[in-house]
Amino acid sequence: MEYVIEMLNIRKEFPGIVANDNVTLQVKKGEIHALLGENGAGKSTLMSVLFGMYQPEAGVIKVDGEEVKMTNPNVANALGIGMVHQHFKLVDVFTVTENIILGMEPTKGIYLDTKQAAKRIKALSDQYGLSVDPDALIKDISVGMQQRVEILKMLYRNADILIFDEPTAVLTPQEIDELMNIMQRLKAEGKSIVLITHKLKEIKAVADRCTVLRKGKYIDTVDVGKTPEEEMARLMVGREVNFKVYKDESKAQDVVLKISNLNVLDNRKLSAVKNLNLEVKAGEIFSIAGIDGNGQKELVEAITGLRPVTSGKIEINGHDITQLSVRKKTESGIGHIPEDRHKHGLVLDYTLGENMILQSYYQSPFSNKGLLNKEAMNAYTERLIQEFDVRSGQGAITSVRSMSGGNQQKSIIAREVDRSPSLLIASQPTRGLDVGAIEYIHKRLIEERDKGKAVLLVSFELDEILNVSDRVGVIYEGSIIDVDRTSNTDENKLGLLMAGSVKGEVRHG
Repeated sequence: MEYVIEMLNIRKEFPGIVANDNVTLQVKKGEIHALLGENGAGKSTLMSVLFGMYQPEAGVIKVDGEEVKMTNPNVANALGIGMVHQHFKLVDVFTVTENIILGMEPTKGIYLDTKQAAKRIKALSDQYGLSVDPDALIKDISVGMQQRVEILKMLYRNADILIFDEPTAVLTPQEIDELMNIMQRLKAEGKSIVLITHKLKEIKAVADRCTVLRKGKYIDTVDVGKTPEEEMARLMVGREVNFKVYKDESKAQDVVLKISNLNVLDNRKLSAVKNLNLEVKAGEIFSIAGIDGNGQKELVEAITGLRPVTSGKIEINGHDITQLSVRKKTESGIGHIPEDRHKHGLVLDYTLGENMILQSYYQSPFSNKGLLNKEAMNAYTERLIQEFDVRSGQGAITSVRSMSGGNQQKSIIAREVDRSPSLLIASQPTRGLDVGAIEYIHKRLIEERDKGKAVLLVSFELDEILNVSDRVGVIYEGSIIDVDRTSNTDENKLGLLMAGSVKGEVRHG
């Protein structure tokens, strides 16, 4: 049997949009097959059809040559198909073990046997170098660790056909390398993998073949080894893509953000940010590099008002904002593109228009005597949709929940950048975005810098940091241990500092 999966002429529609328009995907047994396309191209939808989450309007699905009806994910699981979703399907208040066994709970007599399950999860975690604690609560672990739980969930179910939907979006460079090795090991064991990713470097590293979608249509399937990155990018976007960011030398001015001796606790009441000092100036992009879990999340939450400060001071343009509310901090000149777009960026059951005015719904022209001005809200939203190329199907009245992850991200960026705050905090701003969208967002961040705004970029992508920022600070165990001009450093040096292998030096130049 040449093809382990065949999806033939699949059509899937949503209100106002055809997500998959006569798409065909054929995956060979024992290959890593990449699925490439812009945000909203229909990749995740196609895989959700394969996994039984959506029913297609037309088309045929075959597994091992046999036609099947994927009526729900249990059918897919029974056929040996597992999926790691882009947005995690985890229960916050459950442990890692409880999440992994959900739906196939092992019992001992009439009791739930979590001990045996935890042992197997620990063994799988060790085998694949995932370092997951089976007893940890999901709400207490990082986004990167939650991603690993999703991967473990699939491995626990002994799936033979593995779908990875943007699996590296939240991982550090070292973790990405480890995941690539895991994929190669799974392939060597005869498993077939479909990898949805926007990262051409990853496709070149592990994939055998690559199918490209654009605006819901099938474009081509290419041999990865024989196809240059530039050609794959062109097939995906429909135009030439510029991988290099061109920007003038920064003209840094006055200090906008000043943090002095800041201390912040994490969810377990342990010290996450320790005596941290930081200055970000107007007219510069300052990046924070670090391995996930070294205090970046708690630092951003403390600045934006989402987490209390134990001690220390946060100043914006010389004003102490340490103890102000979230709204007061926003009004003092802070814009925030959060790491977790669903938790802190959007209200998923609101419309796109309602989400676009979350920071300003109580102000003119959106509010008049306590009543929302829908006309002003919708006109504002339609302008941002055009300007930031947010693909939403039904414009301002679209339910945000129905939009692709990348377009959800673009809507947050549109809202925060358009407010043009003194300090724009961008935490993993290009997570899950395609090369065309990344190119655009980098351009917008540089435009904000060139307008004399301060930009604080928190990213796990070292090439993004080196490409976009003017200065970079490395965070390690809750403190900034090194600050330097980006032009003076490289990926290797940053990697060593992030791992705590070499001692850094704070330079304020």
